[in-house]
Amino acid sequence: MNDFPWLSVLIALPLVGAVAVALLPRDRETLAKQAAFGISAVVGVLAIVMATGFDSDGARFQFTETHWWIKQFGVHWALGVDGIALTLILLSVVLVPLVILASWSDAERSGGVDGAPPKGSVKTYFALILALEAAMIGVFAATDVFLFYVFFEAMLIPVYFIIGFYGGPQRSYAAVKFLLYSLFGGLLMLVSVIWLFPLSAKPVGEGGLGHGTFLFTELNTMHVDPTTAKWLFLGFFVAFAIKAPMVPVHTWLPDAAQQSPAGALVLIVGVLDKVGTYGMLRFCLELFPGAAKWATPVVLALAVVSVIYGAVLAIGQVDLKRLVAYTSVSHFGFIVLGVFAMTTAGQSGAALYMINHGFATGALFLLVGFMIVRRRSARISDFGGVQKKAPVLAGLFLIAGLAGLSMPGLSPFVSEFMVLAGTFTRHRVPAIIATFGVVLAAIYILWMYQRTMGGPVREGNESILDLTAREKWAVGPIIAVIIAMGVYPQPVLNIINPSVHHTLARLDRPDPAAKIHVAEKVAENGARP
Repeated sequence: MNDFPWLSVLIALPLVGAVAVALLPRDRETLAKQAAFGISAVVGVLAIVMATGFDSDGARFQFTETHWWIKQFGVHWALGVDGIALTLILLSVVLVPLVILASWSDAERSGGVDGAPPKGSVKTYFALILALEAAMIGVFAATDVFLFYVFFEAMLIPVYFIIGFYGGPQRSYAAVKFLLYSLFGGLLMLVSVIWLFPLSAKPVGEGGLGHGTFLFTELNTMHVDPTTAKWLFLGFFVAFAIKAPMVPVHTWLPDAAQQSPAGALVLIVGVLDKVGTYGMLRFCLELFPGAAKWATPVVLALAVVSVIYGAVLAIGQVDLKRLVAYTSVSHFGFIVLGVFAMTTAGQSGAALYMINHGFATGALFLLVGFMIVRRRSARISDFGGVQKKAPVLAGLFLIAGLAGLSMPGLSPFVSEFMVLAGTFTRHRVPAIIATFGVVLAAIYILWMYQRTMGGPVREGNESILDLTAREKWAVGPIIAVIIAMGVYPQPVLNIINPSVHHTLARLDRPDPAAKIHVAEKVAENGARP
């Protein structure tokens, strides 16, 4: 099973599908939607079939492919997945068909609630979604650092056009801001990537140097002097912090969230932003372990600020999309906290949090999108009494909201608990401060639900309809995953944990003497005490 080029096929299929959808006649809108959904469904099935062959007790990287791409510069078409990359790819391929189903009419509608008509066609919108899927799979599967960078930058192209063509009235501003922030970080990372090439060349003969490489497995064994490692670490870290997004380089996200179509926003926040935290865990910590330890106090401080600052700003928002975007800033703070806690529970919790946040925030953004379409407004004050008119919508919105505040029994609870417990064993003060983010989450989620769903039916909401069958099929599977992983997350942790152990071994940071028995017990049993 490992001999079949699974990952190349998973990258090529949506990319070819994007070209095929883009070449359809402009008036074949229904066919474009059906083709995009069918292709994404096939990709999802293939990825699940591939995942069944993953051996958590086997080699770290599986389904590997290594071919020369640009031999003169040591660049390979090198693909492979460990447990963390595999789960993130599965997150991507599950969300894409559900996003297409939920976005069935997004491209025909006005780009925003204030009447900005979309610039692009229906077929272009769904072609861009498929192109984004190919880039997302590629960035998690790449085991050549230069190839990773190529996919990292390639993701920007479809996202820029999705926001710029199909967003709200301020879409041009949001798209350009997203692009400039991302390009700035990408350029810093490019400098670090190029710098790796001569450093990776091993001595041959009498004082000579061999050919450099970008293969992660070989870079992982190179020795870099401490000063150089710190500069390289910063080049990667800033790019990933922007993508994550972390305070103070987070400001592109609320603007992009407010202007983006809700379906595409699920992929931007649910998957694309995970590249930032994935990159920290994979590249910043493993390639530059000494520099990572050196930067840990500052990174932990930024993570705690992100947790609290994002939560406080979420409480004060009047726009639904911006509110959910700021909750994500807070959640990403928790993930970074777990990554740099450098404990098994912390990093396993952070990796699990990436998956859980993708589903929980994905469900929340989809439901917010359904609400905005019905009310033709994203302002919280324009809602009220929705549960009386749309009880199914209100019920699912409540579950997604409770997942956002990490309610026991729902998937984010386990990961957030592991992050806090894992951090507390080594860095008590950041863990204690971050715990206040849990309290603030209860405020912004429950207050949002009360203002939108509770109370008497506000004027203008009398004709709000409940979810259609298509919308239930789009959000229902996500809610099911949230509940299932909240009750029993152990199968996912079994896939993730070996990769975390590899990272900790590279960092030479064994867990503190006081083992985290409670965190491990929660991981095994979900929400059950």
